[in-house]
Parts: sequence; C-alpha cells; structure tokens
Amino acid sequence: MRLERDDLEALARGYALLGSGGGGSTTMLELILGTTAPWPLDIAPVDALDPATPCLGVAFVGSTMLLGERMPGAAPFAPLLRAVERWLGHPVPAVCSLEGGGMNGLAPLTLAGSHTVVDADCTGRAVPGLDQMSLFVDRVPGLVFACETGADGVALVEATRAIDAERVVRSAIIQAGGVGCAVLAGFTVGDLREHAIADHLARALALGRSFLAHRAAPLPVLAEVLGGTLLAEGRIVAGASSGTDPHVNAVEIAGLGGAVHRIVTRSETLAVLTDGLLVAAAPEIIVLLDAVSREILEVTELAPGRTVAALVLPAPEWWNARPERRARVVPSAYGLVDLDAA
Repeated sequence: MRLERDDLEALARGYALLGSGGGGSTTMLELILGTTAPWPLDIAPVDALDPATPCLGVAFVGSTMLLGERMPGAAPFAPLLRAVERWLGHPVPAVCSLEGGGMNGLAPLTLAGSHTVVDADCTGRAVPGLDQMSLFVDRVPGLVFACETGADGVALVEATRAIDAERVVRSAIIQAGGVGCAVLAGFTVGDLREHAIADHLARALALGRSFLAHRAAPLPVLAEVLGGTLLAEGRIVAGASSGTDPHVNAVEIAGLGGAVHRIVTRSETLAVLTDGLLVAAAPEIIVLLDAVSREILEVTELAPGRTVAALVLPAPEWWNARPERRARVVPSAYGLVDLDAA
C-alpha cells in the first residue's frame, strides 16, 4: 500500500474512530507528519516480508494531553531505538503500531524514513494497559520494553510477566513527568502474523475515507457506511464518577423517543446501556460523535448539555478468536462487573 500526503486526514479520522473515545487526539501527529514525513509512504503487508525480519512497535505512553505542553522532538523514539538495538545486539529494520486507536495509530509513520512500516497492530483499538498488547496477551517470549525516565534517561525492561512490564514502564513514565515514548521489541514479523491484528492501518484508512465522505449524512446512514450501528442519540443530561473507582465515569443521555442511554467510560468507552439493558460493550468499538458537528469525541469531552450520538463498530476478530484474549478487554477486565456482553 502506498500512502499519499492527502491520505493523512482520512487515516487520522479512522484511528480516531478506532480509539473508542480514547487514545489521544491525532492533531499533533497530523501536523508533524504533514511537514516531516517522506511522502509518499510505502506500507508493507505482513505477508510481504520475510517472517524472520526483526520488528519493533512504538507508542506514546501516559497522559497524551500533556503532549500539548511537552511537544516531542523531531526524532522522539531515537534514544529508545538505540537502547533496544544495543540490548538485542542487532538492528531492527521494521516497525508496527502498538495501539491502533487515537494518536498512536500514526506513531510508526514517524519512522517511515528509516524503517519498513508493517501493516500490523497490537491492539486494534485504544487500551489503557501495556500488558494488553497482543504480543503480551499471547505470551510471546523475549519481549523488551524501553521507555523514557526523564532528563534523557532510558529504562529497559525484559519481563516474563506482562504485568511487570506495565508496572515498571508506567512508573518510569510517571517519573518522566506523566507522558513519554515507549518502544517494544524482541519479536519478528512472523510473530505478528499470529499474534497481532493484520491490515489494521488499511481498516483505519477505509473507515476514515468513509467517514469524511458521509459525515453530513443522517446518523443511521453514517453508521451503516462505517459498518456499524447507531446505538443512541440525544442530549447529555448528567454525569457522575463511580463511587468505588474514580477513573470510571458514566453519562446519562436523554434519547429520542424517551429512551434513557447510559455511556460507561474509563479512559475509553467500555459499555452502552439503553433503558437498563446492555446494548454494546468492549471489545466492540464504541464511537462517540457530536451529533451536530460530527466531531469524533474523546471521553473527556462528554459534558452535560452536549448533543451526542453513540455508534458501535465490530471488534477486531483477533480478540474474539480465543476466550483468554477476550477476557483481557471486556469491561470486567477493568473491574466493571455485569457489563460483559454474552
């Protein structure tokens, strides 16, 4: 696949849709890539490369809102790339995305001038935990994470348990100021064939193109062309945090025809209920739109008085292929019991 400069907006909108209300705004990376990437960009399907090719994934970790105050430099991942290559003892010529929702879907394109960009992703949506990367979920051995620690420092973690990598990297990022770069390495393109979501960039691009072409259409039509379903439309009348987990929020929507909708979120949208009945839940991708402007909303933008629509898109089949995979992204994995879809 060849990406042209004019494809950037559509690709960014596609990744915003796949963020399910999280993943961070794509605006900053759109601006960076628009002026610095070596357009056009060639994207390689997984099957087009030698399976023995070493690969790495890149992402921004932590509070992506802080990147508005701490702009990344021209080569934000360079120190981490050097660290993992020193540790592994060989160059790593290919790069894929670690989180295919929000801004991190665009992150590997920052290396398009030096690496082969592989169309594979390790989540297929936005997720909050590094231990939810597909390579960790499937327990691929030999994985190495490198991240910033602040003041030009680098931490490198080789952990057998996925939760150890999540906790150590998260602590380092907090020390670095709450946001920073991370690189996952120690795997090959062959690993991606079984343990990642292939053709995810192609899906994001197709979604973005459809969204831009039909964004002014009636909401049911827009949902249909995106391959999804319209779940709710109405005005947000209330919002509240959970009494047991301050990171969990819910907003109530006064829907058309008198229906009452409830949107349950953490750092992403995790479930939608209508008149008390569950109608969608992660790993399905729940998209929130401003019903008037058709802006793709993050969960932090859900405020009383706003008229919104909720759409649901199919989850990447990778998550539903095995029960142990699905268990890592359903609402109960976030501590939200009784919200898992049957």
